[in-house]
Amino acid sequence: MASKSSAEFYSNLKDMSPIRAIAETLMNNQLVRKVNIGEAYEMAKKQPGVTETDLPMYPEFIRLHNLPQDAMVLDDCHGNILGRTAKARRFYHRLDSSQKNKLEGDFREAVWQMQHYPLIKGEAVLGMDPDLMIKATFITTETDASNMFNWLVNFTPLDSIKEAYETSPKLPIQDIIIIAFNEWTCDDPFYNNVGAPQLALVDEKHNVMVNLGMRYFGERKKGTLTMAWTSGIRIGMAACHGGIKEIDFSNCDDSNYHKFGKRSIAFYGLSGTGKSSHTNSHDNAGTLPKGFSKVVLHDDAFQIDLKNKVCRAWEPTLFDKTDSRAIDHPDWKYCLALMNHAVLNLDGKRIPVGLDLRNPNGRALLDRSLLGNYVNRCAFPKALCWLMKDSVLPPILKFQDKHLAVAMGAALMTQRNRAENVTEEELKKLVFEPFANPFRVYELYRDVEAFLDVVDNGAECYCFNSRGYWKESDAELEAIPLETSLTLQTAILTDQIEWEDWDLLPNAMIPTRASIDKILPGYYDRYNPHNRGNIDKYKELLKDRFQQRKDYLAASDLKEKPDIQRALLDALTVKV
Repeated sequence: MASKSSAEFYSNLKDMSPIRAIAETLMNNQLVRKVNIGEAYEMAKKQPGVTETDLPMYPEFIRLHNLPQDAMVLDDCHGNILGRTAKARRFYHRLDSSQKNKLEGDFREAVWQMQHYPLIKGEAVLGMDPDLMIKATFITTETDASNMFNWLVNFTPLDSIKEAYETSPKLPIQDIIIIAFNEWTCDDPFYNNVGAPQLALVDEKHNVMVNLGMRYFGERKKGTLTMAWTSGIRIGMAACHGGIKEIDFSNCDDSNYHKFGKRSIAFYGLSGTGKSSHTNSHDNAGTLPKGFSKVVLHDDAFQIDLKNKVCRAWEPTLFDKTDSRAIDHPDWKYCLALMNHAVLNLDGKRIPVGLDLRNPNGRALLDRSLLGNYVNRCAFPKALCWLMKDSVLPPILKFQDKHLAVAMGAALMTQRNRAENVTEEELKKLVFEPFANPFRVYELYRDVEAFLDVVDNGAECYCFNSRGYWKESDAELEAIPLETSLTLQTAILTDQIEWEDWDLLPNAMIPTRASIDKILPGYYDRYNPHNRGNIDKYKELLKDRFQQRKDYLAASDLKEKPDIQRALLDALTVKV
């Protein structure tokens, strides 16, 4: 078996946190009924707010889990809260002793309330590769059966993979425990309250996540993944909220490509930066050579195993927004479950509609088969690509210094927009999400150390600008079409680009004229940093944005690693 029970993990039981002890006691209560995925499906169909649509569930998934052959996709509709609530998070290990005591008492009280409801639990395995598997148990009320079903769909039910799990290597990690109680009541101002109290209690050192007063499935999914990513960090791996694919050139029609063998490329970016477009593109806008083959590990979550130099997937499904999927979109074929979708009567059938008709952030659980050929492990990445909407950056940069490379990932940014009704000054301020992972619950320096190790082990680092490049101002931009970025991706994979120094940012490089104009005619002059209009204003903004990056990292917990912090800050110094 892979992860360890509490009894196995804690040689001294006094090392267990009270939060885990409370969760463990509930998990082992004889009144908590264990359910499988089929039972959870039947319960979910009867749950208020759930509509049984006439959209058939993906047939291969039905067969795999012995669900009814006529199983239809369920649509679980919520109320006011339609997404994750960061303000509800309380990090147990960041609190002082008085606040810890308070949280422990309030959690005990919540469990006491919870035990007045019929309770169920499900067991799943996180990790698709036999060498990285962690057991997780989810305990909730029968009134939360839809989330139980979705959770078992999103991960892998233990009973469907039990033999592989029991023969997988033992890891120095506790089993994960997830607890949810939607009906929680509490009027304490210590907790987030939006008409009802909410608490996402995080005990990352003891692998416990608690959702109180929170219905949204994404809290369960990302809470569970947070524990998985953190577990990987604890055993020396790099946690990745990103997509990765592997291209095999060994059977290309042109034998000149055979020398590349198999190459993996990973993408890290916030919403709208092109992470899925880069990961899931079939042939990079037709630029990959004939005869290539592609497999996708995942488009959202994986772990880089530095010791064995491979990447491993955590989940067998995708959790996608559906705002751009019309009724006739081919992706519906792979649908397993829906959240917050409008349902229309079309020719006498209940048909779910994407397009965010009912509310923002409509979501679907989709089978990974949508990606085409997929694998549970792939090669160590040749390239890590930070995707950013930063108008001062050329369409692509390569970093020849590891500290600059990792600093750019640690200061991965986005910007506010005018739709958010903020001042012009606020619009100038960058918003940072290191490595595009809002689910990091441990110190930033741990991610920085992990990615420095990834680069030391041979990965190259790049940055793609997916917004547009300064033309005359920050509002008047030279467009960077997706096809251009996909072409650049292929050029990276096939070593077609030669590089020259970007004089404004030491140790960053841009493509040479001779190499890039063969691939994208006219690229060099169109995107040459020295051809920007209002060049002085451009340089002023460039300097400001990199100073904001430096200020962010200077104020972070990288202070605990002063040598690393200094190296990253020095690397971000522009020459203007």
